[in-house]
Amino acid sequence: MPRFRSAALSVAAAVAVTVVACSESNSTAPLQPLQPLQLKVADASAVSSITSEGRKSRFKFHETRGTEADDETADGARSAASPSTNRATVNSGITFHGGPVLQATTNVVAVYWASAPIYVKGPKTGTGLGTADSSIVGFFLRNLGGSPWFNINATYTNAAGLKINNLVKYTGYWANATSAPASGATVTDAAILAMLQSGFTAGTLTYDSNTIYSVFTGPKVNLGGGAGTSYCAYHSAATMTIAGVSRTVLYTAQPYAASWSSACTATTVSANGDLGADVEVNLLAHEIAETTTDPLGTGWYDASGLENADKCSWKFGSTSSSSLSKNMRYNVVLGGKYFLLQTNWQNYSSGGCVIKF
Repeated sequence: MPRFRSAALSVAAAVAVTVVACSESNSTAPLQPLQPLQLKVADASAVSSITSEGRKSRFKFHETRGTEADDETADGARSAASPSTNRATVNSGITFHGGPVLQATTNVVAVYWASAPIYVKGPKTGTGLGTADSSIVGFFLRNLGGSPWFNINATYTNAAGLKINNLVKYTGYWANATSAPASGATVTDAAILAMLQSGFTAGTLTYDSNTIYSVFTGPKVNLGGGAGTSYCAYHSAATMTIAGVSRTVLYTAQPYAASWSSACTATTVSANGDLGADVEVNLLAHEIAETTTDPLGTGWYDASGLENADKCSWKFGSTSSSSLSKNMRYNVVLGGKYFLLQTNWQNYSSGGCVIKF
């Protein structure tokens, strides 16, 4: 499946988006379409999509289960030797196309778009530092940077040959209840952009070019228009006018994966007391890795258009059982908590799907 699909969006028209891309779902049981939510769009003229050129598109989707790439996997860790600074000429099964990457740091702002906390111990309406987010999503984001899992991205470089740093900073959150979509609603990508634009315009969100603005919604909200059928999550970029200046905003759409359990989850057992959050971070890690190495669709991808995490969709490698439950499987430990994450493609040697580097 192609990594991108071109889509010219008009925020003012709030046209529903049909998407086929980087998502995960099991197509054995068709899902019923949800009813659209009519949202008022503010500052529509300030938002526009990034122009598509040939194969490039704004949308990079995380495919549903059963549509994963048929790539050869290598379950394990890195080889004994460390990679050199520039791996662009290595035949690792993925290629650099000259565009930007998030080399110095990957910052994340969580935007919880709901009338009440989405996850257990999640923040109430308002803004705050990432350290104040007591949900499992918050814990995950605070512990992802510096981990062996995120270090897989350090096998990728920028145009100057500098390795991507193993650094993720959860800089803050915005729990936004304004025009929050209700269960059963469909929210277009245009509405997502308009909501983010309103945050920048009001000063609620602070713009940073190295920040990924990850938008989460509650159960059964069809975020983006194809949740659970065409994708499980996606990352993209859009140009917005912020304080009179045109800026490129990186964002991910994170529908509530547990609402589409057969398509978008790999476990029914919670390791951390919140199944919704446990299965969501699996998708979130995927989107963060791809945005880090290919934020604009001009960075790292293979001959089929697959980004690093796409090449390993729904491949978990070796897992372990926990003393907490014989039915609970995990393959990553962050900050003393257990997580089940998809593997990621290493840009080293002949490549392969690994769980750490």
